Amino acid sequence: MDTEPSPSPAPGPEGGWYVDSRCTNCDVARQLAPDLIREERGRSEMIRQPRDAAEERQLYAAAFACHTRSIRHPAHRLDPARDPYPLALDDHVHLCGHNAPRTAAANAYLLRRPDGTRMMIDTPRWSTELADRYEALGRITDVLLTHRDHAAHGRRYADRFGARLWIHEGDLDAAPDADQVLRGTDPVRIAAGVTAYPLPGHTRGSVLYVADERYCFSGDSMYWSRTTGDVEVAANVTWYSITEQAASLDRTVGSLRFEWLLPGHGDRRRLPSDEMARRLRQLAERARELRPGPVDFDAMRW
Repeated sequence: MDTEPSPSPAPGPEGGWYVDSRCTNCDVARQLAPDLIREERGRSEMIRQPRDAAEERQLYAAAFACHTRSIRHPAHRLDPARDPYPLALDDHVHLCGHNAPRTAAANAYLLRRPDGTRMMIDTPRWSTELADRYEALGRITDVLLTHRDHAAHGRRYADRFGARLWIHEGDLDAAPDADQVLRGTDPVRIAAGVTAYPLPGHTRGSVLYVADERYCFSGDSMYWSRTTGDVEVAANVTWYSITEQAASLDRTVGSLRFEWLLPGHGDRRRLPSDEMARRLRQLAERARELRPGPVDFDAMRW
């Protein structure tokens, strides 16, 4: 089971909702309730209470995604009936929510295919109740791991669904019992309309999965930064090689076409495909100027 530290008991402003001391500054809550929760002093904090039903829905989405369950109210526990997950982002992609401590609070997604089946990209926390809930949307055929940091629950979900588990050989030691192993750096068609693009850099085995020239599940290779208003790489949290990541981007961006950027960490963004392609080319240019440095989570520009 995932273990979590004990929360602080202090209530938030006005005795209402608050973020307790277990917060790891992962940014998930701020993606989902940006008008209610902000980064303050290196952690998430409530800046005000919800004012209407729409803001309450945002807050519950943030609370049920939070991997430390740090979004709390002193007067009551989270109401399971308010759990919105899986949460539709559009007609083809659901956000799984229930981010897992063992995947560093990564976002996970469900992708609907034309025949009604689904693929899971990275994984939420494990529970049979959640697995039942995700599978209720349609049979899940594949669990696609973007890299080692998000592999913790991959085998359990794949076995539960009777699905194939995918990972790149560069990170195979994180999922040595994977059913399908991607190799090398060439793009691989893994299903009709779905292509894996190996992108070593964040880790040796990092992969992008692009579906239907519309969706890019980028893992930790790139994300949308609200701070810069642009696509960025996590240069300050690179476990393998930022130089290799720059080379991977140079090799790959010319082949990428998509509208939705759907990362494991950092914000999501939808743009016209031409605009996204332009920003990716600019990202590749900026990445060439990056140099290796120590891992520094506090330097992340969410």
